[in-house]
Amino acid sequence: MAKEIILGNTESVCPQCLKRIPAQKVIVGADVYLTKECPEHGKFRVLIWKGSEPPYADWANTKVPAAPKVCLTKVEQGCPFDCGLCPEHRRDTCCLLLEVTKGCNLHCPICFADADKACDSDPDLQEIESWYKSLSENGLPYNIQISGGEPTVRDDLPQIIKLGRKYGFSYIQLNTNGLRMGREPRFVKQLKEAGLSSVFLQFDGTNDEIYKQIRGKALLDVKTAAVENCAKEGIGVVLVPTLVPGVNMDNIGEIINFAVSCMPAVRGVHFQPISYFGRYPMSPPETRITIPEILRAIENQTNGKIKAANFLPPGAENAYCSFHGNFILTEEGELKPWNSLQSGKSCCQPIDAREGVNKSRDFVARQWAGPGNPTLENGCGCSCPNQIDELSEINVDSLDRFLTRVRDFTLAISGMAFQDAWSLDLDRLRDCIVHVFSADKRIIPFCAYNLTAQNGNSLYRK
Repeated sequence: MAKEIILGNTESVCPQCLKRIPAQKVIVGADVYLTKECPEHGKFRVLIWKGSEPPYADWANTKVPAAPKVCLTKVEQGCPFDCGLCPEHRRDTCCLLLEVTKGCNLHCPICFADADKACDSDPDLQEIESWYKSLSENGLPYNIQISGGEPTVRDDLPQIIKLGRKYGFSYIQLNTNGLRMGREPRFVKQLKEAGLSSVFLQFDGTNDEIYKQIRGKALLDVKTAAVENCAKEGIGVVLVPTLVPGVNMDNIGEIINFAVSCMPAVRGVHFQPISYFGRYPMSPPETRITIPEILRAIENQTNGKIKAANFLPPGAENAYCSFHGNFILTEEGELKPWNSLQSGKSCCQPIDAREGVNKSRDFVARQWAGPGNPTLENGCGCSCPNQIDELSEINVDSLDRFLTRVRDFTLAISGMAFQDAWSLDLDRLRDCIVHVFSADKRIIPFCAYNLTAQNGNSLYRK
């Protein structure tokens, strides 16, 4: 058996009782694990990084922490029990989720919100307006993601979007399974007229066997129709596959091919390996999909046209939370990377965390909205000249045409590995930039809000 080498100490929670406990990151061969022990419930060990390409240590980048400008709670019990945000948090908000319903028109075997058909307790428009008002008084330009449940079960969804615009939120994204958007083109038009910027579309694969396993029924046709209806209205679409071991990991390349075939309406693909919170199949918690496995799968399944070396760690959140890469579709039909850097080697010098969040927020708002938005600066939001080295190979006859191509035919490929009760690392949690606005008007990191014990208990989600 390979020798364990301790990489560092952190804190986590017990998956059974959610008490805070010490934890260690250890490397065994080429793999990295989080290990911890609860005095009451014993030892736990979970894979957090599989393989040596890219190397775990090389993926790290340096950021100067910056406490949130607005803290709504005090530090009393310590992380993760004082979320609000509290002064111990080290990032401002980039994306803020507003959960406008607990209802849904599906009952997926996998659902972070554990949504169901019943929605009797949904907030009314007056309450939602009070949320926007409270957030606007904080003075921060959040990117708003309307979520649930399934937000499109609400007929007043256009009014909810209009309220957000009224209070000055210029980027509003819809988190949806796409069923109603695929079946009701008129509803899609109403959402566009209300001011919807982008659709975060649940899109788990390119064949119905995948949907039957993850969502319980064949859905590919309605998903495709949703993309087409959004394209007609100029609404940007981000495909969001939930990656499940043994189900759709071999479909990653085809998902990217589908995205390319739907450009420029499709603005990105955002992979999310399954996390064990909410409603999920009771698989062993060591059954994990980690960031390096996704990067290697992308390279293998695109026959090397997209390489693992084309992706970088994030400039805003913790490096081990996500990855991103940006690619332009040339007029000849090739995807060209925005950068020619080595995987894991960030182009950025150490930056203030607040600056990183601001750049991430701006990039998302410009890239994920529909085609025709202002030209993007570059892949990570900084001014590193080698970010666009390979773009010089693109054959265009004028600068304006080049800039238009970059603006409208850039595909952002990214992924985020959310944490659950088994994999939670409180160092990472304090760096979170994806937050949920709770019904009691607190701002709570997504992974803390959805944290679910093995018996189904939650710290925040009620």
